[in-house]
Amino acid sequence: MTSKRHEEVGLTDAQVVDMYYYMLLARKIDERQWLLNRAGKVPFVISCQGQEAAQVGAAFALQPNKDFLCPYYRDLGLVLVFGQTARDCMLSAFAKAEDPNSGGRQMPGHFGGKKFNILTGSSPVTTQVPHAVGVALAGRMRQEDLVVYTSFGEGSSNQGDFHEGANFAGVHKLPVIFFCQNNKYAISVPLKKQLACESVADRAIGYGFPGYSVDGNDPIEVYRVMKEAVERARNGEGPTLIEAVMYRLVPHSSDDDDRVYRTREEVEEAKKKDPLIVFAAYLRDIGLLDEEKEKELLARVQQEVDEATEYAEQAPYPTPESTLTHVYGE
Repeated sequence: MTSKRHEEVGLTDAQVVDMYYYMLLARKIDERQWLLNRAGKVPFVISCQGQEAAQVGAAFALQPNKDFLCPYYRDLGLVLVFGQTARDCMLSAFAKAEDPNSGGRQMPGHFGGKKFNILTGSSPVTTQVPHAVGVALAGRMRQEDLVVYTSFGEGSSNQGDFHEGANFAGVHKLPVIFFCQNNKYAISVPLKKQLACESVADRAIGYGFPGYSVDGNDPIEVYRVMKEAVERARNGEGPTLIEAVMYRLVPHSSDDDDRVYRTREEVEEAKKKDPLIVFAAYLRDIGLLDEEKEKELLARVQQEVDEATEYAEQAPYPTPESTLTHVYGE
């Protein structure tokens, strides 16, 4: 039997099984949305497949209802841990009035919601980073014990928003965690054409705080590094940059054809390290997951996704009269 690595970082047996549940739920919601898109029922999908371990591992180190998220469009696993449901995600995909993110006004993947402590995302990439720094500054000014998480792809770490946000947070030692999900491609641009340095984590030193590069396919390792970053932030020691290295298993979005910029062999090779397969194998090795438990979890997730899909498909669209709500002053 493999040693229980999760206990060494302070996670219980129940917590790691929960981690697997959230990873599985994110994957199955995502897969269903692709099917709905191909059937012409939902307009757009931007995927978390291959990135669930990093997202869920990071989320477990934070405190829902206390800490704040400024996530990016792939962060499905993270927002599920913070309280969004399969139904919420499907309502968003179908652009229905009850969508808690934006009432059906935003593209899918633009997570938000006051009750979840999730700041609404915007379509230009990386704008969430200075917003996160602003939330952290507000928390400091109000003397609130909060940590802010913001995520982005490695391509976004080249944007001015990242550098300005990181510089300001470093100078003022703000409780913000910059979480880069390095999935090797900024749409069609491979990593070697994005950075001249070895890794995104190397950029932290220029702003006066630590940067760590971790295996984004391992939720336990992500949790360990994230937990330390959260403790530093709470203790007033300032920000941390975490680069979780993983691979995007599907095209950039439902409108992208990734065959034009990467080989099928490369994608198939990456699938051997699929975080769901690797983490399930770990749970089996330590005796927390057997065939029966796995079937039970899968059935639970399938039921949630089926019910969410059915509900969202039948739910009403926003009324035409509501189009200009929140656009002009009343």
